[in-house]
Amino acid sequence: MEKTQDNLVALVGSRICHDLISPIGAISNGVELMSMAGSSGEQELALITESVENANARIRFFRVAFGVAHADQMLGGREIAGILSDLSKGSRFSINWQVGTDLPRAEARVAFLLLLCFETAMPFGGECTVTRDGESWKLEGTAPKMRQEDGHWVLITDPDGGHEISASIVHFALAPDVASRIDRQIRVERDPTWICLTF
Repeated sequence: MEKTQDNLVALVGSRICHDLISPIGAISNGVELMSMAGSSGEQELALITESVENANARIRFFRVAFGVAHADQMLGGREIAGILSDLSKGSRFSINWQVGTDLPRAEARVAFLLLLCFETAMPFGGECTVTRDGESWKLEGTAPKMRQEDGHWVLITDPDGGHEISASIVHFALAPDVASRIDRQIRVERDPTWICLTF
């Protein structure tokens, strides 16, 4: 699918729905199991609680990554830390967020979109460290094994190239677009087990 505004909106909707189907489906399964006769309900309740927390964390994360960010809007450092902490629970992908201050929401949005890029590149788990020096951001990730699809990263380095975009990688196309709105350009360096993104 080509990169047009309408297409990107549709792809974002597909991406959000895809990521929320799993935890919401688990909630449904837990409720169904609890309704079965002879069940104590403890394991089912634990499944439901974990799934609700996962869905809630995803929604809060997506609200920052895909939501509107006005130029003068700020996002609290404690709120960001809480979102990322909840998102990392039970995940093989860990985020070492070293930016403790309140931030312009537009900058946080770019960082969150790039975290989704790292998550996509590290399906078997990995770690990403996020730092900010003045107004310069650096996201550095390592993993024993990474997806090496060059086409994903081309969407960031050549955003106007007319490349094919799907819902599963829409964040790769959105990140440079959102960055350009705050006069930033994303730079990509990578090797088979390491990725560094700066903006």
